[in-house]
Amino acid sequence: MNSQDEEEPTTTDNNGSTKHEEGQVSDMSGTSAAMDKVAAAALRSVLQRVSQAAEKAARGSQQVRVVAVSKTKPVSLIKQVYDVGHRCFGENYVQEFIEKAPQLPEDIEWHFIGNLQSNKVKPLLASVPNLDMVESVDDEKIANHLDRGVGNLGRKPLKVLVQVNTSGEESKSGIEPSGCVELAKHVSQSCMNLQFCGLMTIGMLDYTSTPENFKALANCRSEVCKALGIPEEQCELSMGMSNDFEQAIEMGSTNVRIGSTIFGPRDRMEHWDVAYEFLKQNSLRTHRNLGIIIFTFATAQMFALCLQPKRENECSRWWKIYFQGIDLG
Repeated sequence: MNSQDEEEPTTTDNNGSTKHEEGQVSDMSGTSAAMDKVAAAALRSVLQRVSQAAEKAARGSQQVRVVAVSKTKPVSLIKQVYDVGHRCFGENYVQEFIEKAPQLPEDIEWHFIGNLQSNKVKPLLASVPNLDMVESVDDEKIANHLDRGVGNLGRKPLKVLVQVNTSGEESKSGIEPSGCVELAKHVSQSCMNLQFCGLMTIGMLDYTSTPENFKALANCRSEVCKALGIPEEQCELSMGMSNDFEQAIEMGSTNVRIGSTIFGPRDRMEHWDVAYEFLKQNSLRTHRNLGIIIFTFATAQMFALCLQPKRENECSRWWKIYFQGIDLG
Protein backbone atom coordinates (compact mmCIF):
# COMPACT_ATOMS: atom_id res chain seq x y z
CA MET A 1 0.00 0.00 0.00
CA ASN A 2 1.46 3.40 -0.96
CA SER A 3 1.56 6.52 1.17
CA GLN A 4 -1.49 8.01 -0.53
CA ASP A 5 -3.54 4.99 0.47
CA GLU A 6 -2.53 5.53 4.09
CA GLU A 7 -3.80 9.12 4.18
CA GLU A 8 -7.18 9.83 5.70
CA PRO A 9 -9.74 10.32 2.90
CA THR A 10 -11.24 13.79 2.70
CA THR A 11 -14.02 15.42 0.72
CA THR A 12 -14.37 19.03 -0.26
CA ASP A 13 -17.39 21.18 0.47
CA ASN A 14 -18.64 24.19 -1.46
CA ASN A 15 -16.28 26.52 0.41
CA GLY A 16 -13.19 24.55 -0.49
CA SER A 17 -12.72 23.16 3.03
CA THR A 18 -12.33 19.49 3.68
CA LYS A 19 -14.29 17.56 6.25
CA HIS A 20 -11.04 16.88 8.05
CA GLU A 21 -10.33 20.60 8.16
CA GLU A 22 -13.84 21.30 9.37
CA GLY A 23 -13.23 19.02 12.30
CA GLN A 24 -10.14 21.01 13.23
CA VAL A 25 -12.02 24.30 12.97
CA SER A 26 -14.81 22.86 15.06
CA ASP A 27 -12.34 21.77 17.74
CA MET A 28 -10.74 25.22 17.83
CA SER A 29 -14.13 26.89 18.00
CA GLY A 30 -15.13 24.57 20.81
CA THR A 31 -11.95 25.39 22.74
CA SER A 32 -12.55 29.12 22.34
CA ALA A 33 -16.16 28.75 23.43
CA ALA A 34 -15.06 26.72 26.44
CA MET A 35 -12.56 29.43 27.44
CA ASP A 36 -15.29 32.02 26.98
CA LYS A 37 -17.61 30.10 29.27
CA VAL A 38 -14.90 29.62 31.89
CA ALA A 39 -13.97 33.32 31.92
CA ALA A 40 -17.62 34.41 31.98
CA ALA A 41 -18.46 31.96 34.77
CA ALA A 42 -15.41 33.06 36.76
CA LEU A 43 -16.38 36.71 36.44
CA ARG A 44 -19.95 36.02 37.53
CA SER A 45 -18.67 34.06 40.51
CA VAL A 46 -16.34 36.90 41.52
CA LEU A 47 -19.10 39.50 41.24
CA GLN A 48 -21.39 37.34 43.35
CA ARG A 49 -18.71 36.93 46.02
CA VAL A 50 -18.08 40.68 45.97
CA SER A 51 -21.78 41.31 46.47
CA GLN A 52 -21.94 38.87 49.38
CA ALA A 53 -18.86 40.36 51.07
CA ALA A 54 -20.25 43.88 50.66
CA GLU A 55 -23.60 42.82 52.09
CA LYS A 56 -21.84 41.23 55.05
CA ALA A 57 -20.14 44.58 55.69
CA ALA A 58 -23.47 46.42 55.35
CA ARG A 59 -22.37 48.01 52.08
CA GLY A 60 -23.72 47.95 48.56
CA SER A 61 -21.89 45.99 45.86
CA GLN A 62 -21.89 49.14 43.71
CA GLN A 63 -19.47 50.63 46.24
CA VAL A 64 -16.78 48.12 45.24
CA ARG A 65 -15.01 48.28 41.89
CA VAL A 66 -13.63 45.05 40.44
CA VAL A 67 -10.44 45.53 38.42
CA ALA A 68 -9.85 42.47 36.23
CA VAL A 69 -6.05 42.21 36.20
CA SER A 70 -5.07 40.93 32.77
CA LYS A 71 -1.27 41.04 32.96
CA THR A 72 0.43 38.42 30.76
CA LYS A 73 -2.96 37.38 29.37
CA PRO A 74 -3.67 37.50 25.61
CA VAL A 75 -5.93 40.08 24.03
CA SER A 76 -8.34 37.34 22.98
CA LEU A 77 -8.98 36.33 26.59
CA ILE A 78 -9.45 39.94 27.71
CA LYS A 79 -11.93 40.40 24.87
CA GLN A 80 -13.94 37.43 26.12
CA VAL A 81 -14.32 39.00 29.56
CA TYR A 82 -15.16 42.32 27.90
CA ASP A 83 -17.85 40.65 25.80
CA VAL A 84 -19.75 39.51 28.89
CA GLY A 85 -20.04 43.10 30.07
CA HIS A 86 -16.96 43.91 32.16
CA ARG A 87 -15.21 47.21 31.46
CA CYS A 88 -12.54 47.77 34.13
CA PHE A 89 -9.17 46.09 33.54
CA GLY A 90 -5.71 46.46 35.05
CA GLU A 91 -2.18 45.99 33.73
CA ASN A 92 1.21 45.85 35.48
CA TYR A 93 3.86 46.24 32.78
CA VAL A 94 4.06 49.33 30.56
CA GLN A 95 5.46 47.68 27.44
CA GLU A 96 2.88 44.91 27.48
CA PHE A 97 0.16 47.44 28.28
CA ILE A 98 0.87 49.79 25.37
CA GLU A 99 0.94 46.84 22.97
CA LYS A 100 -2.38 45.39 24.12
CA ALA A 101 -4.53 48.45 24.82
CA PRO A 102 -4.82 49.70 21.19
CA GLN A 103 -6.16 46.28 20.17
CA LEU A 104 -9.10 46.51 22.56
CA PRO A 105 -12.27 48.67 22.70
CA GLU A 106 -11.88 52.31 23.67
CA ASP A 107 -14.56 52.21 26.35
CA ILE A 108 -12.40 50.05 28.62
CA GLU A 109 -11.44 51.83 31.83
CA TRP A 110 -7.78 50.92 32.21
CA HIS A 111 -5.95 50.96 35.54
CA PHE A 112 -2.17 50.80 35.72
CA ILE A 113 -1.23 48.98 38.91
CA GLY A 114 2.47 48.17 38.50
CA ASN A 115 5.71 49.93 39.36
CA LEU A 116 6.02 52.96 37.08
CA GLN A 117 9.37 54.44 36.07
CA SER A 118 9.61 58.07 35.03
CA ASN A 119 10.90 57.23 31.54
CA LYS A 120 7.79 55.11 30.93
CA VAL A 121 5.27 57.84 31.79
CA LYS A 122 5.22 59.53 28.37
CA PRO A 123 4.69 56.35 26.29
CA LEU A 124 2.06 55.12 28.74
CA LEU A 125 0.00 58.31 28.58
CA ALA A 126 0.41 58.69 24.82
CA SER A 127 -0.45 55.08 23.96
CA VAL A 128 -3.41 54.56 26.30
CA PRO A 129 -5.81 57.52 25.94
CA ASN A 130 -8.44 55.63 27.95
CA LEU A 131 -6.13 55.20 30.95
CA ASP A 132 -8.52 55.94 33.80
CA MET A 133 -6.29 55.56 36.85
CA VAL A 134 -2.72 54.98 37.99
CA GLU A 135 -2.82 53.14 41.31
CA SER A 136 0.91 53.06 42.02
CA VAL A 137 2.15 56.61 42.66
CA ASP A 138 4.76 56.18 45.38
CA ASP A 139 6.90 59.33 45.29
CA GLU A 140 6.77 62.99 44.29
CA LYS A 141 9.01 62.44 41.27
CA ILE A 142 6.62 60.06 39.53
CA ALA A 143 3.67 62.28 40.49
CA ASN A 144 5.40 65.27 38.88
CA HIS A 145 6.15 63.31 35.71
CA LEU A 146 2.53 62.20 35.43
CA ASP A 147 1.34 65.75 36.08
CA ARG A 148 3.54 67.20 33.33
CA GLY A 149 2.71 64.39 30.92
CA VAL A 150 -1.03 64.79 31.33
CA GLY A 151 -0.73 68.57 30.95
CA ASN A 152 1.39 68.32 27.80
CA LEU A 153 -1.14 66.00 26.17
CA GLY A 154 -4.08 68.19 27.15
CA ARG A 155 -5.85 65.28 28.79
CA LYS A 156 -8.43 65.62 31.51
CA PRO A 157 -7.01 65.19 35.04
CA LEU A 158 -5.79 61.64 35.61
CA LYS A 159 -7.04 59.77 38.65
CA VAL A 160 -4.26 58.46 40.88
CA LEU A 161 -3.86 56.47 44.07
CA VAL A 162 -0.89 56.73 46.41
CA GLN A 163 0.68 53.31 46.94
CA VAL A 164 1.60 52.59 50.55
CA ASN A 165 3.97 49.80 51.60
CA THR A 166 2.01 48.58 54.62
CA SER A 167 3.86 45.25 54.88
CA GLY A 168 7.33 46.80 55.21
CA GLU A 169 8.81 44.43 52.63
CA GLU A 170 11.81 45.83 50.74
CA SER A 171 10.78 43.96 47.60
CA LYS A 172 7.56 45.95 47.36
CA SER A 173 7.09 49.43 45.99
CA GLY A 174 5.17 52.03 47.92
CA ILE A 175 5.83 54.89 50.28
CA GLU A 176 6.17 54.23 53.99
CA PRO A 177 2.94 54.85 55.95
CA SER A 178 4.62 57.77 57.72
CA GLY A 179 5.09 59.55 54.38
CA CYS A 180 1.70 59.00 52.79
CA VAL A 181 0.15 62.22 54.12
CA GLU A 182 2.84 64.45 52.60
CA LEU A 183 2.67 62.64 49.26
CA ALA A 184 -1.12 62.86 49.19
CA LYS A 185 -0.88 66.59 49.95
CA HIS A 186 1.66 67.04 47.16
CA VAL A 187 -0.58 65.32 44.62
CA SER A 188 -3.66 67.23 45.76
CA GLN A 189 -2.09 70.66 46.04
CA SER A 190 0.81 70.72 43.57
CA CYS A 191 -0.28 68.46 40.71
CA MET A 192 -3.14 70.25 38.99
CA ASN A 193 -3.42 67.63 36.25
CA LEU A 194 -3.85 64.77 38.70
CA GLN A 195 -6.88 63.87 40.78
CA PHE A 196 -6.02 62.31 44.12
CA CYS A 197 -8.54 59.52 44.69
CA GLY A 198 -7.16 57.45 47.54
CA LEU A 199 -4.63 54.86 48.66
CA MET A 200 -3.47 51.44 47.48
CA THR A 201 -1.54 48.62 49.12
CA ILE A 202 -0.39 45.07 48.40
CA GLY A 203 -0.51 42.58 51.25
CA MET A 204 2.21 40.05 52.00
CA LEU A 205 2.45 37.20 49.51
CA ASP A 206 1.59 34.52 52.07
CA TYR A 207 -1.38 36.60 53.32
CA THR A 208 -0.41 35.92 56.95
CA SER A 209 -0.50 39.60 57.86
CA THR A 210 -3.22 40.74 55.49
CA PRO A 211 -5.55 42.02 58.24
CA GLU A 212 -2.74 44.18 59.62
CA ASN A 213 -1.90 45.47 56.13
CA PHE A 214 -5.51 46.43 55.47
CA LYS A 215 -5.93 48.00 58.89
CA ALA A 216 -2.74 50.01 58.36
CA LEU A 217 -4.07 51.38 55.06
CA ALA A 218 -7.38 52.32 56.69
CA ASN A 219 -5.43 54.20 59.37
CA CYS A 220 -3.45 55.98 56.65
CA ARG A 221 -6.72 57.05 55.04
CA SER A 222 -7.91 58.58 58.30
CA GLU A 223 -4.70 60.62 58.59
CA VAL A 224 -4.78 61.70 54.94
CA CYS A 225 -8.42 62.76 55.04
CA LYS A 226 -7.84 64.73 58.22
CA ALA A 227 -4.86 66.51 56.64
CA LEU A 228 -6.72 67.27 53.41
CA GLY A 229 -9.99 68.12 55.11
CA ILE A 230 -12.07 65.66 53.11
CA PRO A 231 -14.54 62.97 54.23
CA GLU A 232 -13.23 59.41 54.23
CA GLU A 233 -15.94 58.42 51.75
CA GLN A 234 -14.09 60.46 49.12
CA CYS A 235 -10.83 58.56 49.65
CA GLU A 236 -10.71 55.13 48.02
CA LEU A 237 -8.96 52.09 49.43
CA SER A 238 -7.53 49.76 46.80
CA MET A 239 -6.70 46.55 48.63
CA GLY A 240 -7.46 42.91 48.12
CA MET A 241 -6.57 40.46 45.36
CA SER A 242 -7.69 37.00 44.28
CA ASN A 243 -6.96 35.26 47.58
CA ASP A 244 -8.16 37.91 50.02
CA PHE A 245 -10.56 40.31 48.31
CA GLU A 246 -13.56 39.29 50.41
CA GLN A 247 -11.74 40.08 53.64
CA ALA A 248 -10.52 43.34 52.11
CA ILE A 249 -14.08 44.37 51.26
CA GLU A 250 -15.22 43.61 54.79
CA MET A 251 -12.41 45.88 56.02
CA GLY A 252 -13.40 48.78 53.78
CA SER A 253 -11.88 48.20 50.35
CA THR A 254 -13.55 50.08 47.50
CA ASN A 255 -11.33 48.65 44.76
CA VAL A 256 -10.23 45.01 44.44
CA ARG A 257 -7.67 43.78 41.90
CA ILE A 258 -8.47 40.26 40.75
CA GLY A 259 -6.45 38.36 38.16
CA SER A 260 -6.03 34.60 38.41
CA THR A 261 -9.51 33.98 39.81
CA ILE A 262 -10.96 35.44 36.60
CA PHE A 263 -8.35 34.65 33.96
CA GLY A 264 -6.85 31.49 35.41
CA PRO A 265 -3.41 30.85 36.93
CA ARG A 266 -0.23 31.86 35.19
CA ASP A 267 1.76 29.18 33.44
CA ARG A 268 5.45 28.63 34.11
CA MET A 269 6.60 30.94 31.33
CA GLU A 270 4.45 33.75 32.69
CA HIS A 271 6.17 33.40 36.07
CA TRP A 272 9.53 33.82 34.34
CA ASP A 273 8.18 36.92 32.58
CA VAL A 274 7.05 38.38 35.90
CA ALA A 275 10.41 37.63 37.51
CA TYR A 276 12.21 39.28 34.60
CA GLU A 277 10.05 42.40 34.79
CA PHE A 278 10.58 42.63 38.54
CA LEU A 279 14.36 42.34 38.24
CA LYS A 280 14.44 44.80 35.37
CA GLN A 281 12.35 47.38 37.19
CA ASN A 282 14.14 47.08 40.53
CA SER A 283 17.74 46.72 39.36
CA LEU A 284 17.86 49.35 36.62
CA ARG A 285 18.39 52.27 38.99
CA THR A 286 21.06 50.41 40.99
CA HIS A 287 23.03 49.46 37.88
CA ARG A 288 22.73 52.98 36.49
CA ASN A 289 24.09 54.51 39.69
CA LEU A 290 26.90 51.96 39.80
CA GLY A 291 27.80 52.81 36.21
CA ILE A 292 27.91 56.53 37.03
CA ILE A 293 30.25 55.87 39.97
CA ILE A 294 32.60 53.71 37.89
CA PHE A 295 32.64 56.24 35.05
CA THR A 296 33.37 59.12 37.43
CA PHE A 297 36.18 57.23 39.14
CA ALA A 298 37.74 56.17 35.83
CA THR A 299 37.58 59.74 34.52
CA ALA A 300 39.28 61.04 37.67
CA GLN A 301 42.02 58.44 37.26
CA MET A 302 42.66 59.43 33.66
CA PHE A 303 42.93 63.11 34.57
CA ALA A 304 45.25 62.29 37.47
CA LEU A 305 47.56 60.27 35.24
CA CYS A 306 47.56 62.84 32.45
CA LEU A 307 48.17 65.75 34.81
CA GLN A 308 50.93 64.16 36.88
CA PRO A 309 53.01 67.06 38.29
CA LYS A 310 56.78 67.22 38.26
CA ARG A 311 58.64 66.20 41.42
CA GLU A 312 59.60 69.76 42.31
CA ASN A 313 56.01 70.94 42.01
CA GLU A 314 54.16 71.47 45.31
CA CYS A 315 51.19 69.52 43.99
CA SER A 316 53.28 66.38 43.55
CA ARG A 317 52.96 65.66 47.27
CA TRP A 318 49.15 65.62 47.08
CA TRP A 319 49.23 63.63 43.86
CA LYS A 320 51.36 60.96 45.58
CA ILE A 321 49.05 60.89 48.62
CA TYR A 322 46.06 60.41 46.32
CA PHE A 323 47.54 57.40 44.54
CA GLN A 324 48.89 55.88 47.73
CA GLY A 325 45.41 56.23 49.20
CA ILE A 326 43.93 54.09 46.45
CA ASP A 327 46.88 51.66 46.50
CA LEU A 328 48.12 52.72 43.07
CA GLY A 329 51.10 54.83 44.16
